[in-house]
Amino acid sequence: MKSLSITRLYEDQREDLQLDLLSESLASRCEITVSDINRPGMALMGFVENFLPERIQILAQTELTYLATLSPQLVRDAIDRLFQFTMPVIVVAKGLEIPPYLVKRAHEGQVPLLRTPMSTTPFIHSLTSYLDHMFAPSTSVHGSLVDVYGCGLLFTGRSAIGKSETALDLVERGHRLVADDVVSITRRHGDVLIGTGNQLLRHHMEIRGLGIIDVQSIFGIRSIRLQKRVEVEVNLREWSDEEEYERVGLDEKMTSILGVEVPLVQVPITPGKNITVIGEVIALHYLVKVYGGYSPAEKLNQHMLELMKRKSATRAWVREDTE
Repeated sequence: MKSLSITRLYEDQREDLQLDLLSESLASRCEITVSDINRPGMALMGFVENFLPERIQILAQTELTYLATLSPQLVRDAIDRLFQFTMPVIVVAKGLEIPPYLVKRAHEGQVPLLRTPMSTTPFIHSLTSYLDHMFAPSTSVHGSLVDVYGCGLLFTGRSAIGKSETALDLVERGHRLVADDVVSITRRHGDVLIGTGNQLLRHHMEIRGLGIIDVQSIFGIRSIRLQKRVEVEVNLREWSDEEEYERVGLDEKMTSILGVEVPLVQVPITPGKNITVIGEVIALHYLVKVYGGYSPAEKLNQHMLELMKRKSATRAWVREDTE
């Protein structure tokens, strides 16, 4: 299970979320393990049946206005109900003033207490976006990711089969390199797969016989991009007479990356075959199917069926024409 420390959250988002530390330290009895947040208003009122203590707790105007209506003793009772649970952190929105007893209990319970001047809704949106990114499922794939006509092609295959050379040829033809050798893929909301490069190797390629090259320095800033959605996997493999390859395209192969189904195109390698042009056609073919709603294979199959029906009708008419 992934976890995020309060210190990491504070260091990453201190400026963006305008966070101030109200407690004595960032030490917490537990770390953040989920990307959701919680408003503990009902718990302060006494209903704790559905309270979710593992989430970041957000105190805003509703909660603090409620506490302001209570007597000092009832305020302490409400806060004590909250601190019977182990929580990772409490954040106060809109720069609101808080009861001193809340600071005292936060220190005693080792629950960091933060405050931001941001309004509640924009703050929650920004914080949730950060948490979704941090807790998104991710994996690393050995391959090359290239933006070809706006379509993210992930080239895979055994080592030294020509993935980097294909990516380099596509860059030379005006397309954009995202990552080579190691592609980091993250699953975002909506089953979107985002590929990025390794921080150390970003936009560098290893060309056997030449060595390491810097794509940006050679081809310019327009030859690269930081990230791209992974839309099609292009698997390069040696030609085998014993294997049957797709020749029509009616049966589309799929592969799964982080639980997301992605179209898979298996391209056999033979001497003289122009893999670069094939890559461009794969990208354009995908765009035509997705954005144009048009499948050439299905269209051809439908045309052939209609043609056979017409021929059958014509033969029947000829047989019955005895005049």
